[in-house]
Amino acid sequence: MMQVSLFVLASALLVGCEIMGKKGVAATMNMQEAAEHSDAMLDATIGAIRPKIEWAHEDTTAGSCDVTRRRVVMTVISEQRRGNFLGVVERFWKKSGYEITSVKQGKTHPGIFATSPDGFGIVLVIRGEGQAYFEVNTPCVKNSEVAAPTVKPNGPAYEGVEIPRPNVRSAFWSADTPVPSSAPSAG
Repeated sequence: MMQVSLFVLASALLVGCEIMGKKGVAATMNMQEAAEHSDAMLDATIGAIRPKIEWAHEDTTAGSCDVTRRRVVMTVISEQRRGNFLGVVERFWKKSGYEITSVKQGKTHPGIFATSPDGFGIVLVIRGEGQAYFEVNTPCVKNSEVAAPTVKPNGPAYEGVEIPRPNVRSAFWSADTPVPSSAPSAG
């Protein structure tokens, strides 16, 4: 957990530095509105993944003028399918006008980092046992209270308990074989 937290902190700082000074919709938002916008980005990204995956909310953190929303994927993403999983997400982000700012290569812990046109940073990283983590970091916005996400996860909520390693098997995403020629796409 500490490794993930350090990685998340480092990526938040990197993305935050990249988006400082950007204008647009974020310039008029408060922290709650930015958190809701982040939730919509996560909803759209996860909704574009086919076959569907199961996910749960992870901690929300709020700074003095920014918010980070996180979701953890409970579906096992096998080593043989990780490239396809990241590819589906990357294509969706590009189609949505996001700029891919970095790609972390590797069989066990790959990741993609992007920035939306309105200055929100979005990240997908794969960690231990094929568990995928999504995160959205907001630009600096007007200070306000931030409520918990209202969107319900499509599996257990894990409220008040530690989120387990991925424990949902998918005939497609968890398969230990290479992807068939008709791979899923963002849509």
